[in-house]
Amino acid sequence: MKLKLYLLLLFTSTLFAQKVTTSIDTTRNKIGAEFKITLKATVSNKDKVVFPKAKNFGALEVINSYKIDTVKTNDRWELIKKYGVTQYDSGKFIIPRIAVLINGKPTFSDSLKVEVFNVKVDTLKQKMYDVKDVAQAETFSNWWKYLLGILLLIGIAALAYWFIKKYQNRPKEEELVYTSAIEKATSLLLQLESKELWQKGEVKSYYSELTNIARNYIEEEIEIPAMESTTSELIAGLRRVANQKKLKLSAATLENLEKVLMQADLVKFAKVKPLDFEIEEDKKRISSSIVTIHKAIPTEVKKDDELDAWNEQQREIARIQKLKKLKRARIVSTIGIVIGVIMISLLALIYFKGWDYVKDNLIGHPTKELSEGEWVYSEYGNPGIKIETPKVLKRMDGTKMLPKEAYAVLKEMQMFGYGSMMESFNIVVSTIKYKKETEVNFDTVLEGNTKIWESLGGHEIIFKQEDFNTDKGISGVKAYGTMTMLDEIQNTSQKLYYEILLFKQDSGLQEIMVSYREGDEYGKKILERIINSVELKNAQE
Repeated sequence: MKLKLYLLLLFTSTLFAQKVTTSIDTTRNKIGAEFKITLKATVSNKDKVVFPKAKNFGALEVINSYKIDTVKTNDRWELIKKYGVTQYDSGKFIIPRIAVLINGKPTFSDSLKVEVFNVKVDTLKQKMYDVKDVAQAETFSNWWKYLLGILLLIGIAALAYWFIKKYQNRPKEEELVYTSAIEKATSLLLQLESKELWQKGEVKSYYSELTNIARNYIEEEIEIPAMESTTSELIAGLRRVANQKKLKLSAATLENLEKVLMQADLVKFAKVKPLDFEIEEDKKRISSSIVTIHKAIPTEVKKDDELDAWNEQQREIARIQKLKKLKRARIVSTIGIVIGVIMISLLALIYFKGWDYVKDNLIGHPTKELSEGEWVYSEYGNPGIKIETPKVLKRMDGTKMLPKEAYAVLKEMQMFGYGSMMESFNIVVSTIKYKKETEVNFDTVLEGNTKIWESLGGHEIIFKQEDFNTDKGISGVKAYGTMTMLDEIQNTSQKLYYEILLFKQDSGLQEIMVSYREGDEYGKKILERIINSVELKNAQE
């Protein structure tokens, strides 16, 4: 399809029959003057016709949209719609085909070529003035932005340093190793009192820690699941173990323990708030219960050597797990620091250099790679076109794509290209020599371009034309502008900037076409370098 496009650009400007009649009041006008375009559609009284509502037709701005006139002829209706368009720049422009919807299907008008020229100034009547001196523009310094950015980076770095020092250099809490369960319980009770939780109003937390100390002690000393048991289950378990192991636990001891545990349940779940003296009494009951249970345990009930060895093994396992956890924390912290440094550096680059710089240099840009790669200077076609390109142009066999009547008049045709119009960059170089002397019409070729682009999904085509001369004095035409190209398969579109150079020598045609995505600074540099390198070989050489 891409190959067919460039072949048809040269030969098929008159192959597209139009169903809507198109006319214009004049093809030449002054800057800002109005061109009147007339569209006529002949339909039956059952047909539905919709004329476009557009702000621009190609490079010309629509300044007036006149009412539709209706003329009846026999059983047919002729609908006439006029538009007023203008252009505020001089040059030659193409008004592209305009789509008129007839019963929901688009019917295209003819494309039109117009010329806009400057208004001549009579210097004999118009008073002239000297050119004014260059005025010094008011400058605004952006130093404060850079200062703000530097301060921001320093602040982020200081925050990261403080965070790292806080968590890496924090003094490690010494792991207390208790020789017995009673020593552990007694020590934890003293620590609890030093926190003064209930004095600060944190009664619920106080009772939770108080009962957990008692439950942990019972679980470690008597080896019953005290932490998972309810209050009633725990007291029942203590009575059962006391009977089995003949522990000297009085009913008063179990009753005091049960009172504290039930009080704790009410505080945690019923939001009961005991009085200060009640809290003091409950703390004494827990301490007394723990001491009484400890004294009631016979010597033979205490842990034997095998159990001590098992406990030592568990402590070692816990120590190893703690070391592994600490190692993982350090790894995560290191990774976080590295990511933080990378992010700070990236933000700094974006702030000072801009997102485009970061994207092009870190993520990559196809035309940047082409622009900075190794270029090739070579000659293509006959008569030869010497040109410098970022890649070697590949030969394209276009003879099979031509209609027989078109190919019959050719003596020779050569075509070379790289990329396509749906890619980030595209260039095509072609040369043609005819068997007989043929007058090549640049306007016809360029008009054919717009029609083919429209048939392939191109729209909003803006077209300008001007004369072009090579360094050796070979005259030609340069056409340039923008268009939006739609890819119906991928359902995507992109806006392109293009330039076309056309030259005719000895009844032959030489053409160079370059396009890239609009706004791509690297595509623009490539195009300028290519155009500046063009050297045409004279047909007589």
